Amino acid sequence: MVRAWRRTHLGSDADRATFRTLHTASLASPALRQGLTPDSAERSIRHLRVLLGTPALALTDTAGPLAWDGAGEHHLDHVGALMSATLDRGSTRLFDRGDLPCEQAGCPVRTAVVSTLVVDERIVGTLQAFAPYPTAGLARAADEVALWVSGQLELAELDASRTRLMEAEVRALRAQISPHFIYNSLGAIASFVRTDPDRARELLIEFADFTRYSFRRHGEYTTLAEELRSVERYLLLEQARFGDRLRVTLSIAPEVLPVAVPFLCIQPLVENAVRHGLEGNEGVGTIRIVARDRGQECLIEVEDDGLGEDPEHIRRVLAGESALDSVGLGNVDSRLRNTFGDEFGLVVETAPGAGTKVIVRVPKFAPGVHA
Repeated sequence: MVRAWRRTHLGSDADRATFRTLHTASLASPALRQGLTPDSAERSIRHLRVLLGTPALALTDTAGPLAWDGAGEHHLDHVGALMSATLDRGSTRLFDRGDLPCEQAGCPVRTAVVSTLVVDERIVGTLQAFAPYPTAGLARAADEVALWVSGQLELAELDASRTRLMEAEVRALRAQISPHFIYNSLGAIASFVRTDPDRARELLIEFADFTRYSFRRHGEYTTLAEELRSVERYLLLEQARFGDRLRVTLSIAPEVLPVAVPFLCIQPLVENAVRHGLEGNEGVGTIRIVARDRGQECLIEVEDDGLGEDPEHIRRVLAGESALDSVGLGNVDSRLRNTFGDEFGLVVETAPGAGTKVIVRVPKFAPGVHA
């Protein structure tokens, strides 16, 4: 005989206390991951005070108060002095009634524990816990919460550094958009002004849309659909220049069009394919672009049937020798790895005289990656 198990409680008192602590910390974390600002302090301080169980709590940066939560807000005027005294020492300080004069009867703010917030060995602010009387437990708890807050702020700094790095890499990639391509595109458009003004007008619109997309100022990520639309504009402009010498085949699975990818991660691969598929080759060059649905991943291939490249040269480009990276392959590889992990870098298959195939794998869904 099998007796059905029925949950009658959520564990022991310790289990429930642990859950409440972790849950409260999780409520404060998103704001703190934005850095130490007045807004993030206001959104997180109530949860931090619940963690400590104190009547009042204050957060400061190194300039002054950012937020107060709890009773005794008239003591906000004392926060700056407590902060300065703690910053001068560089470590946790305890303050008593002499530092917090008060004429209000029954005010619970009589003592304070002030702990420093440290990011990358640099003090960025203080956490100030107020109570009716000092206890060793409050001092230890304030230090632990300050340490946890510092960890969240450190992660915020890492996120900001990563964002700045990716923005710098995109700026570098924009700078590598071939001036010859721009010059030749405008030359091709000019050649149609008299012979085929309608086509010249269409190409000019495509050129404007291509440059607008390539030099846009917002967003680290875009959809594969938007990236491929920019590639299409690029190829239309190159076909105006090369005519029948440039052939393009595309095979795109509709399911992968909404997938988020790093901005400008496909166009440099296509530019590389055009360059090596046609330059130095007087015949016809074919560019093949494929995007496939592979379950949890999207597989993108850019292939040309041109002269091919020295595999050792490609290895050095992907290893970070930027002086050899004329069209940004190393830049794209680095951003893919930084976004999705090292297993999602570029795979390049090439040899002299054998053409080149560049393979890109990206997950359909990745934390923090949204177009």
